[in-house]
Amino acid sequence: MSLFVKIWNLWFLFNQKIRFLLVGGFNTVVSYIMFLAFVWLLSPEHYQTALLLSWVLSSFSSYFTQKIFVWRTAGNYFREYCRCLLTWSFAYLINALLLWFFVEKMLLPAWLGQAAAICTVTVFTFILFKYFAFARKPS
Repeated sequence: MSLFVKIWNLWFLFNQKIRFLLVGGFNTVVSYIMFLAFVWLLSPEHYQTALLLSWVLSSFSSYFTQKIFVWRTAGNYFREYCRCLLTWSFAYLINALLLWFFVEKMLLPAWLGQAAAICTVTVFTFILFKYFAFARKPS
């Protein structure tokens, strides 16, 4: 058995929630870096546009890393991606509202408001991914 296969099998010994947090953490870092870059490019006043752009661009890599390394589902690419988009749309709305609240009402800088919003949104996305986007049909 190759080293790759051993590592692959070892990875899936981790609990699904741990895999979600690790892979989701990676995806969140990528998305957050994109958010910071867009805030820097567009200016802090355009933090909502930066959020939208970072969510759209990070959705592709996030879908594939979740599918392969967390949920381990086969096929159904189009259906699952559409469900992921619905999940992300819901999570995006929560994120955008929280970000607005933190920036406009709590007077936090956008980078800190987004960091705080991410913590709340992570819980919602796990639940929606598990029971909706990547839900398996009962056999």
